[in-house]
Amino acid sequence: MTTTGVRRSRDNRMIGGVCAGLARRFDMRPRTVRLLFVLSCLLPGPQFVLYLVLWIVLPED
Repeated sequence: MTTTGVRRSRDNRMIGGVCAGLARRFDMRPRTVRLLFVLSCLLPGPQFVLYLVLWIVLPED
């Protein structure tokens, strides 16, 4: 079972490649997705935990 075609990036990663993989899937720039993630961490919620889960669950490119 694949995760709707989302894969962690091997080439354009900063930490785990999750943001770059999501950016590729949704046709966005990786920098934009990273900025949105960092800004979302200012709000209460499980964003960091979600990133860790995606890092573990998503296959590498």
